[in-house]
Amino acid sequence: MITLQKLEPLNDEILDELGFTWHTDNDGSKYVSDELVEISSDEAEAYYDAANELYDMYAQAAEYVIKNNLFFELGIPFNLIEAIKKSWENDVHWHLYGRFDLAGGLDGKPIKLIEFNADTPTSLFESALLQWALLKHNEMDEQRQFNTIYDSISQNFKRLITLFEDTELFDERYDGWKILFSSFEGNEEEEATTRLLEQMANDAGFVTGFEYLQNVKFDDNGISDAAGNAYEYWFKLFPWEDIAHDEPELATMLSSIMQNQKAIILNPAYTLLFQSKGIMKILCDLFPDSEYLLKTSFEPLKGMKQVEKTVFGREGANTKIIDADSKVLEQTDGPYDNYKKVYQEYVEFNKDIKGNKYQAGVFFAYEACGMGFRKGGEIMDNMSKFVGHVIV
Repeated sequence: MITLQKLEPLNDEILDELGFTWHTDNDGSKYVSDELVEISSDEAEAYYDAANELYDMYAQAAEYVIKNNLFFELGIPFNLIEAIKKSWENDVHWHLYGRFDLAGGLDGKPIKLIEFNADTPTSLFESALLQWALLKHNEMDEQRQFNTIYDSISQNFKRLITLFEDTELFDERYDGWKILFSSFEGNEEEEATTRLLEQMANDAGFVTGFEYLQNVKFDDNGISDAAGNAYEYWFKLFPWEDIAHDEPELATMLSSIMQNQKAIILNPAYTLLFQSKGIMKILCDLFPDSEYLLKTSFEPLKGMKQVEKTVFGREGANTKIIDADSKVLEQTDGPYDNYKKVYQEYVEFNKDIKGNKYQAGVFFAYEACGMGFRKGGEIMDNMSKFVGHVIV
């Protein structure tokens, strides 16, 4: 049973001042819990080790997919295949950050991979800053968390220049390259997340700019803001699969920009391989004895309780929980039903005394660097709540 600590929440005025304006859900309930999940230092270390090992496995699986031309199996749009290959071939296309969703890890339950949000992960603001602020607000030691997300991503920005080397070399190599940050106008959460990443890049020493996605200019010379200022790096909070399907001309242009080395895009195109839930089937093929993997297949699993998911999708949409007799126990609707399906062995989430279920989200930026929790029901949807943690 999960143990929780009650705490005094931050009021809406403080949250608004922090830029966290999406604090209240559509039904009037608070998105951020007024409790903290208690974890031990050993449990935090286990989450850290799991995410690091899983990332290494994902990298090997991506290499296998590219070498064996398994893009169709993962549901990868054809108009991004060359961009994926190009970004994978050269280390300058650096993976900035992602988030592993994990079941278990508490009460002696084994850690199991649910999926990897590698391209445009949410809950960065609340995981990096808000849960830290909650500890500070309640006069608790802010160090009592597994949470170096802000500093780790800032350091990872420096690796855009130094790559695998020590980030202290950044100043020697830095030559004024600039990063443009973009999100859609009108989405407060995505804009706040993007501007937080921009601040991290500023802290790392980069010159940055912000431009709404609809105003960014793309041509044979690269990527520029509305004023015509060119940038060597572009961070977009716009999923690669959405670019491929909704903006096919943009997908072609970005592939050309990359091929001609006019700009580097963050997160790289190859993160779409990680993002596809189909790669979890590849992981099972390559690492059948891994303690972190749930059996996953492109066909329904026979004789076991399982979860049907789309290879691309968000917030638990278009998900089914199916029992061993093929009866649908629970399902959600959504806009992703046309995507290919995968079938993953069912696993129980950790629960609290009220029966609420908890999914751990571990951020990765060069290494595992912090975590938070989502609280909800059998399927974590857009009404699930964010819960911070404290190490006891």
